[in-house]
Amino acid sequence: MQIFSDARTVTPRASLDAVLGFAWDAGVFVSDHVMAATGLTRTTTIAALNELIGTGLLHELPNARVAGDYRMGRPSRRFELRSDSAVVVGVDAGRAHLTTSVADLRGDTLATTTVELDVSHDSPGERRAAVLAAIDATLRAAGLDRDDVLAVCVGVPAPVDARGRSPEHRDAFWRRMNPDLTGLLDWAPIVRVENDASLAAVAEGAVGAAAGCDDYVVLLAGERFGAGVVLGGNLLRGVHGGVGETVAFDHIVGVGTADGLGTRLTQWVRAAAAAGEIPVGHPLAGASADRLTGRAVMQLARTGDAWSRTMVERAGILLAHIAAVFGSLYDPSRIIVAGAVAEGLDEVLEVARVRLPDELDLPAPELLASSLGSASVVTGAVSAAIEAARTGVLHLPRVSAPRRIRP
Repeated sequence: MQIFSDARTVTPRASLDAVLGFAWDAGVFVSDHVMAATGLTRTTTIAALNELIGTGLLHELPNARVAGDYRMGRPSRRFELRSDSAVVVGVDAGRAHLTTSVADLRGDTLATTTVELDVSHDSPGERRAAVLAAIDATLRAAGLDRDDVLAVCVGVPAPVDARGRSPEHRDAFWRRMNPDLTGLLDWAPIVRVENDASLAAVAEGAVGAAAGCDDYVVLLAGERFGAGVVLGGNLLRGVHGGVGETVAFDHIVGVGTADGLGTRLTQWVRAAAAAGEIPVGHPLAGASADRLTGRAVMQLARTGDAWSRTMVERAGILLAHIAAVFGSLYDPSRIIVAGAVAEGLDEVLEVARVRLPDELDLPAPELLASSLGSASVVTGAVSAAIEAARTGVLHLPRVSAPRRIRP
């Protein structure tokens, strides 16, 4: 069942939602903890706890006397979320790779797999088959199957609206990247499909450089730029999912295209080689094309190579232009550069930080590199799947729940 379907949902009591929300964040707890956090009466709290135990989402632990913590008076009943009662699946469905993680309800990873894709075979049918195969393979690696899944979240390199659909694109690319994945995955009780940069923003807010921050932009700087925008603690999407869509860069002087930082550096060094502009005796002079990469340039710049440093300066100026666009449009307190390329961008960020204040009239946002590396999107997909599970599980009819949480 999809979380977006109104016809097959039920409405739980507010007290159940409140108690489950508390339990999801807590470790072992007693009813007094719930009452203090939610304001519910004892009778209502105990009734909700007993009902949640009946659903299989909570379990009751041995009381304090049995656990050896009893001192005097009546021992309290002790409870805990059954984090192993079901699993969630997060998928980073990039154009050239599929990274899939299976996690329990608290986000502890049970299995992760990555497969590389042939981008010349990305028809809707081939992509749907690849996504299903990746999910099934990762579930098998965890010793599980589809019946154990409560929620699935997939990140795709395309705008995605609130119902998990991508708009038409002039060359049908967006629909190839998201070929009705909500429909494909409707065997799962809860399904969420999001733009990949938006999921990188979810990850940064949950466990990354934006933890505790309500206003930030995550710039996913892979092969192409993408952006996830969070303002007031809310992930922005737009009517078609186009918030953060970087085709706008085509129209910005000094930026020009949505090609990512690594791609740009590679293009620049190869153009310099073709034009004979790499100095004689330089480590990249006369190098084969596969050695003329952005990563190689950044590594050389770190060793003090003066010519490579000019490329880094150019990349920093570009990043300052891009950060200024988002700083002007959204006024965030932080802009976080994410993706695998972020791991080697210290020198580029240093240049951009110096240039950025002069690009803006507003106070410049803090410019940071993500520490999540290439795992940012799949990390965000798992976090988003857990959030969808947390808010949606009590709205599911019992017949749609994973087998392990059926009472």
